[in-house]
Amino acid sequence: MSAILPGIQSAEAINALAATGVISSSTPFVDGQVQPASLDLRLGRRAWRVRASFLPGQESVVADRLSALALHEIDLTRGAVLETGCVYIAEILESVTLPDELSASANPKSSTGRLDVFTRVITDHAREFDAIEAGYAGALYAEISPRTFPVLVRTGSRLSQIRFRAGPSRLTDTELVALQQSENIVASDGVSIQGGVAVSVDLAGFAASNGQKLLGYRAKRHTGLVDVDRVNAYAVRDFWEPLFADGHGQLILDPGQFYILASKEAVHVPPDYAAEMVPFDPLVGEFRVHYAGFFDPGFGHAGAGGAGARAVLEVRSRDVPFLIEDGQIVGRLVYERMAQRPTTLYGAGAGSNYQAQGLKLSKHFQSPG
Repeated sequence: MSAILPGIQSAEAINALAATGVISSSTPFVDGQVQPASLDLRLGRRAWRVRASFLPGQESVVADRLSALALHEIDLTRGAVLETGCVYIAEILESVTLPDELSASANPKSSTGRLDVFTRVITDHAREFDAIEAGYAGALYAEISPRTFPVLVRTGSRLSQIRFRAGPSRLTDTELVALQQSENIVASDGVSIQGGVAVSVDLAGFAASNGQKLLGYRAKRHTGLVDVDRVNAYAVRDFWEPLFADGHGQLILDPGQFYILASKEAVHVPPDYAAEMVPFDPLVGEFRVHYAGFFDPGFGHAGAGGAGARAVLEVRSRDVPFLIEDGQIVGRLVYERMAQRPTTLYGAGAGSNYQAQGLKLSKHFQSPG
């Protein structure tokens, strides 16, 4: 294959990696699986209910841990229900044989995070979740733990995505300042750049059909099943409780509850860059924000049908009730250079469900009105 260029690999490069055997799969890619700067990973034929989450460690492989921790094997070819509060390990159809100059990282897909399905990719000999070291050759596995809704999955379901990078690609804060000045990557009156571009929560609210301002949604418990492969299939009222502004710009997060909120800033990812949402600081509060972190080139970009798009925030409180306020910083966006500009940007083709989004639930739920 041709030389791998430094930076985040585009859709065209991902297809080339598959053609040369760097990415392997027992079945061909399906439409929409290759995104502008990432590849959706598909569940394989088998999964295992396990007693506990684990990392294999440098001296072990996933199969060794499964032999000790698996409770039972599940056939995914016929579809299977994954219950809330349980941990599962599933085979992934794709495997990799990475050259020494290429590494990869994984994240839940946006739709997965918005369902409160906690998922991470692990490899043999892994010492970190969601990190595939340069030179790794072998199978990929998905750890899956639904937190709020039981989900129906099957062979081919796409819960995670993987991004390939060569060499250093992350922009420094100085470079981010210059990019903000030239491209207006975050629409905000006072942009804070420190270890990335700061993103805050919007608790002023969005206009709703009843004349009130919608803050977000809190997930209901003891709901029905969500089939992860069905789109626009479920009534919002059966799974979510809407939250409305009371004029104070505050929200108390209840322990163990899951919320969908939105950022105050409109985010823009120019065509030659990719972005990722990462935690701002674990010390800023007793809550976790944003399971799903990849933003592809063209997200919120005017040339791809956007005009800046809010980052949807998947928020879960930890052990105590916690008060968050309008404009409170909850995460940061880091930007990376693309190795090459993708031919098709996010939002310009099929499979871009969240271009120009405001406050939006996952694609599984019917749009209001």
